Parts: sequence; structure tokens; C-alpha cells
Amino acid sequence: MADFSFLNRPEILQHLREKHYDLLIIGGGITGAGIALDASSRGLRTALVEKNDFAFGTSSRSTKLIHGGLRYLKQLEFGLVKEVGSERAVVHNLAPHLVLPEKMLLPLSEKKGLGYWLTSIGLKLYDWLAGVKPEDQRKMLTKLQTLKAEPLLKKEEVNGGALYAEYRTDDARLTIEIVKRAAEHQADILNYAKVIDFTYERGVITGVVASDQRTGQSFAIQAKAVVSAAGPWVDELREINKSREGKSLHLTKGVHVVVAYDKLPVRQAIYFDVDDGRMIFAIPRGRVTYIGTTDTNYDDDKDNVMATAADAAYLITAVNATFPDANLSVADIESSWAGLRPLIHEDGKSASELSRKDEIFESPTGLISIAGGKLTGYRKMAERVVSLVVKKYFKDRAIKGCQTEKLKITHPAFSNINEVKQYIAEIHQQLKPFDFSETISFELVTTFGKNTEAILHHFSQRLQGEKPELSLLKAMAYFSVQHEMVVTLEDFFVRRTGLLYFDLPRVRRWNTEVADEFKSLLGWDETRKQQEVESIGRLAEALTSFNES
Repeated sequence: MADFSFLNRPEILQHLREKHYDLLIIGGGITGAGIALDASSRGLRTALVEKNDFAFGTSSRSTKLIHGGLRYLKQLEFGLVKEVGSERAVVHNLAPHLVLPEKMLLPLSEKKGLGYWLTSIGLKLYDWLAGVKPEDQRKMLTKLQTLKAEPLLKKEEVNGGALYAEYRTDDARLTIEIVKRAAEHQADILNYAKVIDFTYERGVITGVVASDQRTGQSFAIQAKAVVSAAGPWVDELREINKSREGKSLHLTKGVHVVVAYDKLPVRQAIYFDVDDGRMIFAIPRGRVTYIGTTDTNYDDDKDNVMATAADAAYLITAVNATFPDANLSVADIESSWAGLRPLIHEDGKSASELSRKDEIFESPTGLISIAGGKLTGYRKMAERVVSLVVKKYFKDRAIKGCQTEKLKITHPAFSNINEVKQYIAEIHQQLKPFDFSETISFELVTTFGKNTEAILHHFSQRLQGEKPELSLLKAMAYFSVQHEMVVTLEDFFVRRTGLLYFDLPRVRRWNTEVADEFKSLLGWDETRKQQEVESIGRLAEALTSFNES
């Protein structure tokens, strides 16, 4: 496995300065990552720069589902449902440890939603459009069956229910694995490198000027084609390019809150209607249950998106109305996250009514921008963008077609979900002597895949005189520094492990000690280490201390 590490940053910077690329991608979210893998696997000389960390924005703050867009049936977006629905099975096959089958329970009520028969017809159509296998197709439930599946539901409102197929993921992990795979295909990729301008020759883009966010130094990157996949920041780059005209972005905010599983012990993932017509997920994940999402207009700081007191109260109220015995309060929230959806603006439509379809914009200078779209559809979005680039710029070269439908995302890879389950059981046996729960084994494998072996090897080497929980965290940190371009503690705790969202108590226990490990690995001085520790402390506080605006 090649080292994809901050320690190799000087070499990557040298490549970016000296090479002339076929394609340069701006933005290291799921869309940019997908484009980089598609392009590099076709043989294009590819580079990608991201101004923050990979998956910093929308791609670490979704509902973490590779889902088929059931709600888009209401908007009659059949093409979108068909594409993202069929893509679920493809992405599951490419990374079965990261994209996990998840049965979703949909409780039905006469007072909310479409009712029993319309839902039955809608789900049947959904299964057909999405190409769902017969054994996974929707199953309609009686009231008794629904309440048996989830006793916490408000009994007097349940009229029946339905079970249908979805897939759960870790959006940030999926993004980083795709980035790593693109790097294995010789793409030059760098985080914390912000595009501050474009370069031109006779009015046509020839590259960008970027600023190394760690040193402040600027450098130029040359490329035949430049694609902006900057998500919520797409319009900012169009302004720099002086091409922001016609359609523009409409940003909406989605918030999720996290409570201890004991506070909301749902037996499985649930998708339920609320009084204002929206639908909300409650999804169990190990020691917690997370709840979301909201859908409100947003025009504030895109680099610092947080849940407000109103967001938190909305979700807690919705849960208590559906699960009255939960009696949750905002004080029960352990963590939260808030992300932006970069949708395409349409006059007269509310946030919830806006289409989730992606669109490609081309400027007169040659800048190609892509916005909109869904996490689930990242691979097809990438295919469309790269095919456009090939058609425009490389018709005279024998460029391969799209390779990503069969290209496993992780290396080494799992062949199927049964192999994943067996591997989790084997890892649990290895960790049993140290009193780790089965949840830890599941977390490790569904985060790091078969690279869990490398982490456990490092773990076993450093156990003496240290608590196993800390040793395992340090082993994860070591792997992430060596192979996953971690630069800060936040990169590690948020986007490489998800621990700040899903196990904040563990982060608080060991934040300083893990920072000591980073100090050793990355050569931090004591001042830098202390800054990183304090930064995590402030972020942890911000995720639970909701402001009023």
C-alpha cells in the first residue's frame, strides 16, 4: 500500500508545481473524489486540490445513507430515483464493508403521509425503478406487526407499516477511500490547498493558482481541463472566474443530532413523518442513535455550519411526538452535525421542494462546474463529468471508458457482505482478551476494512503500560497519519473515525494523549499540540451548545 501521507506533502507539492495535467479537480468531497478516481483510472493525468480536509463540507455531514431517494417519488423525479436506486447496489458491491444493507421501517398513519395503499404502490414503484432484488423488496406490515417491530412508536397513530431496503455508510470514510484509490492510480491529491485564482491564455483557462494553507505559500498548477466540484463553494469559484451568471446555487442546511442508544433504543432504522410534512430518520449506530434531518435555507458562513437551538428543538420535538415514551430533551443530545446541500435554485420553490438532481455549468473560459446531486449518485456524476472532459479535450487520444462500475474502492477489498461479517467475527476474537465490545470490532472493520489488520499489528506492539482503549486509538492515529493524509486532530476525530459524532466521551477521555501521538508522528511542537487539543475541545462544545440564531 502506497503511503498517502502528510509526510509526503513536499513531494506532492513538487508534482503539482512541475507537471502539466490533463485534468485538475477543485474540491475533495465525494463528487471531486469520484471524478479523480474515474479520470485517473481511465488514464488521464489527474490532480485534485481541496482547501480544507477531504469531505470537510457536505460529504461528512449527510444522513450517511446510500439511499434510493424514496422521498423523490413525491416530487415525481422518477429518473433520479431510478439512477440513485440502481447505484446503491453498485456501490455496495464496490465496498461492502462501507455500504451496509439496512432495512428501513416506515410506520404509516391515517393522519400523516400517503396512507397504506398509496405507500404500498409507491414502494412497489420504488423497488421496480431501483432494481431491488426480490428478496429485498418492500414488505407491507399490519399495525400489530409494525408495533412488534418497533414498540416505541405511538400506538394510537400507527395504522400499519412497511419495510424496505436501504444502505448505510460513513460518508467521510467513503470519500477518503475513493481519494486513496485515485492516488493509487497516480493522481496527485492534496488537502489544505486553496484555489485563489485561475490562470488563462488567450481567454481560456490553463490552470489555477493555489495557496498552501499550512505555509501560506502560493503555487501554480497547469492543466488542460479544470473542473470545480466545490459543492457549496461552486459559486464563489464562478465569481473568481467571472462566470457566475444564469443558474446559481441555493444552499439548504441539514442538521442531525446524536443521543445515547439507551435514550432512544429503536430496534432498527426508522423513517417517519412529522407534522409539517417532512420525514425524519432515526438510525441506531452502536452506542448511539442519530436523528435527522432538517431542511432550511442557509446564507451564513459556509465554513462554520452549526446546529441552532431551533434545529435541535425541532428534531427532539419530532422524535417525542412519534416515540412518546422517549421523553427526550435537548440536554440529552451528545453531539450533532450540520451540513449544506448545494442545490440548484428554482424561483418559487421551498427548500424541501428543490430538485436534488446535479447540473453541469460550462463557462466561456472553459471552467466546468458541477453542483447538486446526491451522495448515492456520486459515481454517475463523475462519469458524466469525465466523459464530457474527454469529449471536449481528448478526442484524439485513445482514452478508456468509465472503469468505476467494477473497480473496488478499497484495497485490499472484500468480495461480499458475508466475508465482511466473518472478518468482523475474527477481529472480535482477537480483541476479546482486552475486553473490547463487539461494537468496537464492528466499528473498526466498517471504518478501515481489511486494513484493520495493520492497525491491530501496531496496537499489539504498544500495549505495555497503556490502557488498551488508548493503545487502539493511537494505532488508528498512526495508520491515519501514514496512509490517509491526516493533518489535524479534527481530521482524525471527525472524518477518519467519526468519533466526535458517535463517541464523544471517548474523544474527551483521550484527546490529549492522542495529540501526544500526533506530536510525535508529525513533529508538532508543544504549542501546536496544545492548539490542536483546545480546538477539539471548542468543537466538541459547539456541537452541544446550540446558539439561538
